[in-house]
Amino acid sequence: MDVALKLADLEEVPEDSAIYVSGDNIRKALFGIDAGVSELMLAKQLGYDAVIAHHPPGGRALVNFPQVFKRHIQQMVSAGVPIEEARKAIRRKFETLRVEACTRNYTHATDVARLLGIPYLNIHTPLDEIGRKRMDMQIRKEVKDDFRVREIISALKELPEFQNALTDIKIAIGKPENLAGKIVVSHGAGTNGGYEVAKTYFKYGVGTLIYIHINPWDLEKLKTEIIEGKNLIVTGHIASDSVGINPFIRKLENRGVHVTTIGVVKG
Repeated sequence: MDVALKLADLEEVPEDSAIYVSGDNIRKALFGIDAGVSELMLAKQLGYDAVIAHHPPGGRALVNFPQVFKRHIQQMVSAGVPIEEARKAIRRKFETLRVEACTRNYTHATDVARLLGIPYLNIHTPLDEIGRKRMDMQIRKEVKDDFRVREIISALKELPEFQNALTDIKIAIGKPENLAGKIVVSHGAGTNGGYEVAKTYFKYGVGTLIYIHINPWDLEKLKTEIIEGKNLIVTGHIASDSVGINPFIRKLENRGVHVTTIGVVKG
């Protein structure tokens, strides 16, 4: 966990990440973007010393997951959105996430880990923040005043995770030849901001917004309201998660931990 926090420049463990079963002398770890009961059983059978999940599998990280959605506020303010407008933009989806959190079976996987006696943790926002910064840096090192949407995609596709993904980077709204304008990578806040966050970014001067995913209903609503020249790029969930995961995996391996991954796009 400390390795991930340092790579992400975070001082505290976010609400959607946690250590459920502690352990030491870990030399062989199984990492899964989604790692629950079946992965815990597999790790025990194959002799792994620990299981690391990306998405919250249970415990406080699953129950408190909605709190990290508030990170959209600071990202929006950094992009020039007034703070009250940013708070308003997250309100509906934040409440939806809070209601959904009450439906989760939050002890299932963590109880299995304790019964098996296998160290178990999940690291979500720190790895997404690593990925957000890596994607943003990749664009910034190429960007010019007359940058177009197709050139953003070309820049991102230089990252091996996007080269190796089965999914492709999509222009969900806009055209390849559109000028990019102000570019924001919206990632590392639990989940995408949906319709309200995207609309607010566009209202306050963002020309091109990058989400890693968006649900169809939010996308259709955006399409009916977005003015000409605005662009939404969707990079793909698993490939984008992998952009932040792979640097973390390499850091663990540099420290002598052998890591086997499940569901991670190679990079």
